[in-house]
Amino acid sequence: MHDIRKIRDHPEAFDAALARRGIAPQSAALLALDDARKSLGSGAQDIQSERNAAATEIGQRKARGEDASDLIETVSKSKIAQGEAEQKAKDATDALNGKLAEIANLADPEVPVGTDESDNLEVKKWGTPRTFDFPLKDHVDLGEGLGQMDFETAAKMSGARFVVLSGPLARLERALGNFMLDLQTGQNGYREVSPPALVKDTALFGTGQLPKFAEDLFHTEDGFWLIPTAEVPLTNLVAGAILADGDLPCRFTAQTWCFRSEAGAAGKDTRGLIRQHQFSKVEMVAVTRPEDSDAELERMTACAEGVLEALELPYRTLVLCTGDMGFGAAKTFDIEVWLPAQNTYREISSCSNTRDFQARRMNARFKRAGAKKPEFVNTLNGSGLAVGRCLVALLENYQNADGSITVPDVLRPYMGGVEVIRA
Repeated sequence: MHDIRKIRDHPEAFDAALARRGIAPQSAALLALDDARKSLGSGAQDIQSERNAAATEIGQRKARGEDASDLIETVSKSKIAQGEAEQKAKDATDALNGKLAEIANLADPEVPVGTDESDNLEVKKWGTPRTFDFPLKDHVDLGEGLGQMDFETAAKMSGARFVVLSGPLARLERALGNFMLDLQTGQNGYREVSPPALVKDTALFGTGQLPKFAEDLFHTEDGFWLIPTAEVPLTNLVAGAILADGDLPCRFTAQTWCFRSEAGAAGKDTRGLIRQHQFSKVEMVAVTRPEDSDAELERMTACAEGVLEALELPYRTLVLCTGDMGFGAAKTFDIEVWLPAQNTYREISSCSNTRDFQARRMNARFKRAGAKKPEFVNTLNGSGLAVGRCLVALLENYQNADGSITVPDVLRPYMGGVEVIRA
């Protein structure tokens, strides 16, 4: 959510920042709505002042034994007029807030300007892709060859974009999540949380998924939404709160099921685990002072990268251009893992600084020591990592000529000492 006061003070700068994201100027329309809101609100206050004055006069007339019926009738009529004026003022405020809620966050000045993923900038590359001396298989052929990845049975009970994992592959998925949580909590200082997977409209509005991305979500008949990512409940842990300065930074992590309709991804990645309706992900969320969020984004990205380095999976890190960033992000680093069967890097984590964009939507603030007024916090989120996509990378990078999968050293304690997964 944007601050209308900042827009009024610097309308040209606001429109210029929107232009970097390919968004048409908005300040004139927003300020017109704000002027209407102020005018209607002022009108309602004027009616209230007139009613107060009339009520005082009524009291004085009655004290003097004089007739006050004309003023009583005036007050009665003005009460109706005030109610109508207050409703119009509320409607104008709702219209302004609705318009503000539809506008994407402003990109940080250092974010490269671009239109799509081809304009993203690579800032880091780690690891050397393995050379294979046998014909490669993709993760689907490997998983089905092991007899432990079943899309057909999943489709019978749930439809497309679902899978049933079993045996050692199911355990490998669990091992990955446990390893990631242990790394983020034990080494990186995140507090583990087990949050709800069903949330209300307000929670999704707070993190920016609603109202813009409703079609990408699953909605229950009784008003709940299935979370698309644990970013939603983790960030909402501070919704409506005023944190003490000493409480910051707050760092939360959780492994949850995530649910996405993939309405905007029809025909994309229909084969395999890359784009499922239900998938597991370890999420990281941080809440900081405004001046600390840039450094926190670098830290969070390094925490995500550390998972891939421990698993010895080659990756690269990109800073997203203005045209490829998410709605709520001011700056985003994408981490892409190497997939041998596709001969390319694919996204496995996005780490974003939203600055105070989400905090304003959910009224999350903190108060500095000695300060009179609270300030909005900055919030950040990142995958640490997407478990399903990490499983894809493990299968393809650690495959053997006979179709078996070597278990990375760091996961073997989570696998009961199993070193190789076989059919």
